[in-house]
Amino acid sequence: MTNLATNAESLASAEVCDEAVAAARAAAAASGVEIRELTEIAELAAVVGLFESIWQSAPGARPVSTELLRAMSSAGNYVAGAFENGELLGACFGFFGNPGKGSLHSHIAGVAKAGAGRGIGYALKLHQRGWALQQDVSVITWTFDPLVRRNAYFNLGKLGARPIGYLPDFYGPMEDSINGSGDTDRLMVGWDLKSPEVRAAAFGEPVLIDAEALGAVKALSVGSDGGPSIGSTDAPTVLVAVPSDIERLRRTDPGRGTVWRAALREVLGGLMADNAKVAGFDRAGWYVISKEQS
Repeated sequence: MTNLATNAESLASAEVCDEAVAAARAAAAASGVEIRELTEIAELAAVVGLFESIWQSAPGARPVSTELLRAMSSAGNYVAGAFENGELLGACFGFFGNPGKGSLHSHIAGVAKAGAGRGIGYALKLHQRGWALQQDVSVITWTFDPLVRRNAYFNLGKLGARPIGYLPDFYGPMEDSINGSGDTDRLMVGWDLKSPEVRAAAFGEPVLIDAEALGAVKALSVGSDGGPSIGSTDAPTVLVAVPSDIERLRRTDPGRGTVWRAALREVLGGLMADNAKVAGFDRAGWYVISKEQS
């Protein structure tokens, strides 16, 4: 019976892996790119240049270096690029976590302006998922700025990842055009590559949640002046808002951007520290938080 169960589990894992690879190929074709692993110096240098053009970091503070990518790739980690007619339009880099190959941590991913709006980022993540499953890795983690609305929906809705921790000032000062000069709070998410939600999301069925239909309490909302308005968290389900465009706000009103960071850390970070779970993200701009313990 044990051998039969083991064989059935292996067949199921192989089926999920094949399915993931097929979904990744379909997403790449839909976005009009070829996605492949990168190992050569010239290609890795192109990735470094792409990331520098996206993040526009301060001198001497580029996101990654060619030598680091070379070392990581040579050690069997994940470096991949999305190409259209030989032009690099997107790239993704991750490394194995502890213990051993138990998980993959996706450190950085980006798409050039020339490739924006075509689903290239989605295709890159699905390629990474297929690659990880081929390595017998079933979980990918990564971090993102919880104030960036589009990234929250992409990660939690489009991909089906789930937050597992709120990390205050995780990276320290970054000084780039995206993060600005403030604290770098992050949400750590886990992507369960074999879960039904993730499998469905890989075939174009995002995890949707309607905050208005829940009748939940608004623990944090956008005030009339565009700043944060803190409410009550005394309910089984609460909503936590983020501004519509925090990156623009950081450029036009840095002070208000800083206030938003502090408010989200207090409310969302506080709820998660008390073991509340993020059930999802409404595309209208709300994290949906469940305080009911399973």
